[in-house]
Amino acid sequence: MIGWLIDNATNIVVILAVAALVTLAIWSMVKDRKAGKSSCGCGCANCAMAGKCHQQKKR
Repeated sequence: MIGWLIDNATNIVVILAVAALVTLAIWSMVKDRKAGKSSCGCGCANCAMAGKCHQQKKR
């Protein structure tokens, strides 16, 4: 078992690094979504489809 870990240490480190980056990207997207930010980086004021993406809540 230890031999297998040593032989594949580089692969394990790369996989863990990629998994960490994917996790951070998803976490950032969820955080931005909860804050009401747009995924494209610009506001929805000039977007023709703004009413479809962010529908007004009924009161």
